[in-house]
Amino acid sequence: MSGEYYNEEIETMERGDLDALVEEKLRYTIDYAVKHSSFYRKWFEQNNVSPSSIRDHEDLLEMPLVSGELIRNNQPPKINDFNFMSTSWEDIFTIHETSGTSGTPKAFFLTWDDWLRFAEKYSRSFTSQGFGTGDRMIMCASYGMNVGANTMTLSARDVGMAVIPEGKCVFPTRVLESYQPTGIVASVFKLLRLARRLETEGIDPKETSIEKLVVGGESFAEESRSYLEEIWDCPVYNTYGSTEGTMCGECTEQSGLHVPEDLVHLDIYDPHRKEFLEDGECGRIVLTTLLSPGEKCGSLLINYDTEDTTVVLSRKKCACGRTHMRIFTPEREAETFWVSGSPFNRVDVERGVFQRENMDYLTGEYEAFLYEDEEGVSILKVSLECIDPEKCDRSVIEENFLKGFLSTITGTRGLYNDGNLDVDIKLMGSRELELYKLKGRAKRVIDRR
Repeated sequence: MSGEYYNEEIETMERGDLDALVEEKLRYTIDYAVKHSSFYRKWFEQNNVSPSSIRDHEDLLEMPLVSGELIRNNQPPKINDFNFMSTSWEDIFTIHETSGTSGTPKAFFLTWDDWLRFAEKYSRSFTSQGFGTGDRMIMCASYGMNVGANTMTLSARDVGMAVIPEGKCVFPTRVLESYQPTGIVASVFKLLRLARRLETEGIDPKETSIEKLVVGGESFAEESRSYLEEIWDCPVYNTYGSTEGTMCGECTEQSGLHVPEDLVHLDIYDPHRKEFLEDGECGRIVLTTLLSPGEKCGSLLINYDTEDTTVVLSRKKCACGRTHMRIFTPEREAETFWVSGSPFNRVDVERGVFQRENMDYLTGEYEAFLYEDEEGVSILKVSLECIDPEKCDRSVIEENFLKGFLSTITGTRGLYNDGNLDVDIKLMGSRELELYKLKGRAKRVIDRR
């Protein structure tokens, strides 16, 4: 580790040298797939692809995609074996599953080499955000079948941080007073609730020892980030990770998430046009695991469609000195909703909620339901939790919400102006939202058409 970089030689590598390194790793990865993956041996054969012909990342663009559904169809209960497992059981260190929100959880197998690669991705992000020796991090990500909290904990060891492994964000406030942590990893809403809880106990979040916040596990609007930074009086950094091994993170410049290109290859794909896209165009993230010669991998992925969307912002050197590409905050395609041919995402709804003029009256908690009336008009019913319902002006809050939510880019403004989309704002008291009655992670926007 050197100064503000975790792996300076790799993170600041010139573009030509970085591309050459990626291609070297890709060739080893393809060779590894042929030797160790029953799925990919058949996959190459079925698609009339000679593995030896895959020499650089451009060759990947000619190959089909691997979907989450394909993974599910190649594991129990669909079949009796795990065809995507790409090493022997003797090399498997841990077994993990995705959340299963879109069907049967996908199984993933990690070797110790996988753990080290995953941890390095987070180590680079933490270091780029200013964390290092002597920092103390409260980990409010779940420990379990998902890899995030465990991987970040391993990473913390590598960068010299101490971890307070709470798992949840309901720890007693004495933890802040006793251990003087300098950072917290949590979601936007966990951090908002923690701030409110501190304030009810007479503690100003701004006066705590917290110097930086890291948000992971979900995409968020810039407006919610700005509000978090205001109430905590510290920077909020974005990370994007998955059980599949994506793991990208912002640096202190906050100008996009750096992709560790030597560890995971990322392309952008348009499923409607069925083609890969140029930088600057929005599409799905397609990733390929990259292995160094001699490394092992438990669940190799080649051209894997994550069903998350983003845009490649730049491949030029960042002001922080890193040369790896930067991407826009990824959004879950499962949280994108279509109305008369125009899309909007949960993040767009959140953008309306967190308009600064609203936050003197709202807690930030919300839920939205999409309906359709008898005339075919879509209605977005948004319920907003108020600090004091008696002091809320519905018309003012609705005006602010529409200012943030409606967009000419997504087409929602045109739909609204033409009468094809209506928005109904409902103000709620403390803990009156439906989501408080549900267990597990709240689904903020639900399509009930």
